[in-house]
Amino acid sequence: MTTPMHTAAAPAAHRAAVDLAAVREQWGDLLAAIEQAPAAEWPPRDARDFDRPAPADDEHQADTIGRMPLVLREHPAPLNLNALDAAVAVEEALFDTADAIAEVVQRPVRRRPSLDIPSYIGRPAPLLKRTRMVADRADRDDPARWQYAAATSPGSRAYGLHWAAVWLEGRALDEQSGDLFTPVPARTLDDLARVASLARRKVERALGRDGRTLALDRPCPWCGDALTGRTQPGGEPSVSCMRGEACTAPVLLDRGRRIWRGAELVGLWAALDAAQRRGEEQPPA
Repeated sequence: MTTPMHTAAAPAAHRAAVDLAAVREQWGDLLAAIEQAPAAEWPPRDARDFDRPAPADDEHQADTIGRMPLVLREHPAPLNLNALDAAVAVEEALFDTADAIAEVVQRPVRRRPSLDIPSYIGRPAPLLKRTRMVADRADRDDPARWQYAAATSPGSRAYGLHWAAVWLEGRALDEQSGDLFTPVPARTLDDLARVASLARRKVERALGRDGRTLALDRPCPWCGDALTGRTQPGGEPSVSCMRGEACTAPVLLDRGRRIWRGAELVGLWAALDAAQRRGEEQPPA
């Protein structure tokens, strides 16, 4: 049975869960951006920019879904240091937070009696039986348990940031797994919400998705007027033409402007590239 969450803690829990989900959803884009030089053009990078064959080594392919990497690897010569710095900082922050929360809410591994029966000249000696307590292996290896890093094992960190974010979301929302966890205290939940918010801002800033407006350096392919690109945190990028209804671009009007969003942007980039090629092919006057 799920323990009811204190009303005062519910907003912080919701914020933490939303921000952690945003980090998870953009993590593959961030790790892929490490291998790409920072984009000089708008819009911000996203998954379609990395639609190219993955490296051939099996180790890299094992850590991907499709072509998106999920685990931060060593990069001897990263092309985008901002993306790498953001990924390292966000990963370490979520790992450390999971360690700290596990110490507060996660039940220690149960111990059970183990009967040691020493032998006497090759035969059991019942009168010398002694009992000792050992860790319950099934409880110790419970997949829901956060495993701490140790000198001989990275623990749950081996599964990467994605698992850490999922585990932290579960703790924020007080998802139960038997008696393994107790609810996260309100003050600790506030700390988690702050960490999750900062992590999301770092990821979105590194990807250029943190909310910005930029005048594009090429005009609208349909009317020749200025184009403006916009991003907003948690939202998709968009481009608007400043001419308004008089522009003949094949997209809907929104507040008096022709605006491209989502899949419509693919058509805009294709038209911009075609217009640029036509300009390059024209002989000088």
